[in-house]
Amino acid sequence: MYRQRVQSSAVVSVGYDKKRRVLEVEVEGGAVYQYLDVPAREYFALISADSVGRYYNQKIKATYDFRKV
Repeated sequence: MYRQRVQSSAVVSVGYDKKRRVLEVEVEGGAVYQYLDVPAREYFALISADSVGRYYNQKIKATYDFRKV
């Protein structure tokens, strides 16, 4: 999945598969996580957030099931 780099000290890059509703997040340190059944609006909110890291921690990690890639 293609991921775009973001301005964040915690998150390196973010990608989204609209068909599968999978949000992929690469965090600082190199780990990659796929969050499942994520609506597209969450992806757009994440990449446009004032603080990508804060949004990720508060809205994505706390809400969606995930798997480490």
